[in-house]
Amino acid sequence: MYPKSLQNLIDAFKSLPGVGAKTAERYALCILDQSVEDVEDFASSLLKVKNNIKTCSICGNITEGNICDICANENRKKEYICVVQHPKDIFAIEKTGYSGYYHVLNGAISTTKGILPDDINIKSLYERLEGIREVIIATNPTLDGETTALYLSKTLKERNVEVTRLAHGLPMGANLDYADELTLIKAMEGRIKQ
Repeated sequence: MYPKSLQNLIDAFKSLPGVGAKTAERYALCILDQSVEDVEDFASSLLKVKNNIKTCSICGNITEGNICDICANENRKKEYICVVQHPKDIFAIEKTGYSGYYHVLNGAISTTKGILPDDINIKSLYERLEGIREVIIATNPTLDGETTALYLSKTLKERNVEVTRLAHGLPMGANLDYADELTLIKAMEGRIKQ
């Protein structure tokens, strides 16, 4: 129905997470309405991100330099490392006011996908433990995230480091009858004294 180049653009937009067929079509048609300069700026931004973003040599976060801004910040609490699965998780945790350092695994252990501990960024975490008082495990509450958390907890305790895990359970304002079974189980396990 559409010319081939426009259909290719629609297909490219559809490959992005959360973009369905209708949204991809709207995006592609919007590009047609933009000036050549605006489209060139957009394309240039995409290429700059792909060419300039690298992995921090210390923690695995995304950066344009060798070391990310967080690792370069001397004012952060040096005795804490928060372990996350992906760089985007750092941006979420930063909103909480956490002021320690991070370690990005760039994935999670998954026996079903054949991803083992050596396949993710764990080894360099062990090399960073000198002077660390607490490692906070902030992997996703999925089967793979829980598997990774369990593995890290066991191996870090062997290295005499205090290991904590983000709490799980019901979000504020939630109704019990809408919560799934796993969420309720985690809420019961993580209950606190009043």
